[in-house]
Amino acid sequence: MKDDKKLMTIAVLGGTGKEGSGLAMRWALSGYNVIIGSRSAERAARRVEELNARLGDSYMSGALNVDAAARADLVVLSVPYSAHEATLEAVREAVRGKVLVDVTVPLKPPDVRTVHLPEGKSAALEAQAFLGEDVRVVAAFQNISAGHLKDPDHEIPCDVLVCGDDRDAKEEVIKLVEAAGMRGLDAGPLANAIAVESMTPVLISLGRRYKSSGPGLRITGIEM
Repeated sequence: MKDDKKLMTIAVLGGTGKEGSGLAMRWALSGYNVIIGSRSAERAARRVEELNARLGDSYMSGALNVDAAARADLVVLSVPYSAHEATLEAVREAVRGKVLVDVTVPLKPPDVRTVHLPEGKSAALEAQAFLGEDVRVVAAFQNISAGHLKDPDHEIPCDVLVCGDDRDAKEEVIKLVEAAGMRGLDAGPLANAIAVESMTPVLISLGRRYKSSGPGLRITGIEM
């Protein structure tokens, strides 16, 4: 993995969505090479054109998910859970030997305010089981509202819990968290993603109950 972020290429699969687009903008402005991935090359191109126009320069490029993953040093998966398995299947070979950051939450519409544990216990654990040991899966960003990310100048008062079984991979992802303007905390092994992913429907429920568009997590008692 390259140390110089200006030389690192990040593929954001599902980057046409609100969460993926918000993260992509922040990383591009921070100096990373960013590729927006989609199941449709045309949709990726349209979204890239919109985002680059908003940012005022050609910061990003677009591609099919598999092509974006193949060209990247690090891959971020930001898709609805309904598309999780199919996307992993499509990019399986392209992500070998790489870090894959799984942002997916196993929400079960229409009741997205209730915790749903999938068969594999968490989306990130399912990704790791499917991709095998050649890919270092890290879970992160599940508890950050897309509403916070849409404005790259907005200061986000939330922490990002980062779970994974490879320490070096987690450190790389924590650098990405910081580049996106947040504090990243090593929250332990990938199995802990079960708890982190499960907090998202709780936060959605809190947001609806108290009419907040962006409730998040802030861990107290840790000074950095």
